Amino acid sequence: MTANEFRRLALSLPEAAEAAHMDHPDFRVGGKIFATLGFPGEAWGMVKLPPGEQATFLAAQPEVFRPANGAWGRRGCTIVQLKKAKKSLVKEALAIAWRSTAPPKLLKEHDP
Repeated sequence: MTANEFRRLALSLPEAAEAAHMDHPDFRVGGKIFATLGFPGEAWGMVKLPPGEQATFLAAQPEVFRPANGAWGRRGCTIVQLKKAKKSLVKEALAIAWRSTAPPKLLKEHDP
C-alpha cells in the first residue's frame, strides 16, 4: 500500500476531508481526526481505533499495525506500516476509525 492509496481510501469515506496537523496530512470527519499520514515517517499512516479494535488489528498483523507511543497508543492511535499493509485491512481499519469519530447524525445517515 502507498501513501496515495491510503489517502484515497480515507477520502472515500463520507464527508472525509484532508487537512494538516503537526506538518503532516490528516483526515477528518466532523472536524475530528480519524487518520493521518507521515507519522512517524513517510512510510507510515495512523488510524484512530477504539482500544478493543486496536487489539484485534495488533494481534492479526503485528508486523503491520502497532500502537503509537505513550498515551496516544493507549487511546487507540494505531500506526500502520504502509508497505507491508494489505489494502483490505487498511480499508477496514479506516472504516472503523471513521465510524468511531463521525458525529452521530452522520453515522445515522451513512452507516447501517
